[in-house]
Amino acid sequence: MNRFANSTVIVTGSSGGIGLGIARRFAAEGANVVLNSRSQADCDAVAAEFDPARTLVVAGDCSRPEFAAEIVAQTVVRFGGLDVLVNNAGVGRGGMLVNAKDSDIDALIDINVKGVIYLSRAAIPHLAASKLSGGGSIINISSVSGSGGDSLMPVYNASKGAVSNFTRGLALQLGPQGVRVNAVLPSLTRSDMTAAISDHPEIMKAFMNRMPLGRIAEPDDIAGPVLFLASDDARFITGVNLAVDGGVSASNGQPNMMG
Repeated sequence: MNRFANSTVIVTGSSGGIGLGIARRFAAEGANVVLNSRSQADCDAVAAEFDPARTLVVAGDCSRPEFAAEIVAQTVVRFGGLDVLVNNAGVGRGGMLVNAKDSDIDALIDINVKGVIYLSRAAIPHLAASKLSGGGSIINISSVSGSGGDSLMPVYNASKGAVSNFTRGLALQLGPQGVRVNAVLPSLTRSDMTAAISDHPEIMKAFMNRMPLGRIAEPDDIAGPVLFLASDDARFITGVNLAVDGGVSASNGQPNMMG
């Protein structure tokens, strides 16, 4: 398929994990791709696998409003417009709230919430001018942790819950401009950020007991639904928080009685 030929996509936090998986899929379907990470070196390390004629690297911190404006401006100068924004950049922190550092709380809110808001604000005028048949779109990477609680991650829960409800509200606001806003809610997905969990046998045993499909997600499992939501096939879908979680959220939380 070549659904995104001649279109332009920004994928924040795309030097690894889910973001890199999404960027690869958009590039494979013909899009110009803007890669982003806070680290220039991390961006450069993955940029080598992309076509330089259709790739822009803009390193920086999406939680800063001036950088959000800059990455969008550079994108428009380089490629002449913007069709899809994937707000993927995020951080995870856990632990007992009574022991939480102010810096950790600030990072969760600044990167996971403010970054999404700032990038969306900067992108809106250009997305409204998108020539994609389904219109410009924003896809936020939220989490199943945004629709329910985790015992050791209440602030992360708050940040992802904010992203999910921001998605709904912004969809209502931007619908008249032809811009769609949706979110994907992954469960545990293999990446450097989640290695401490996925490499721990006892923790993984507990996860598998709640995972109907019997495995954690790979980045490409998340990328496919993101591209669907950005495509013309989803042209009548907006304001949706789509769980891509292997069935985790199908449970009411009671024990797995099948053993």
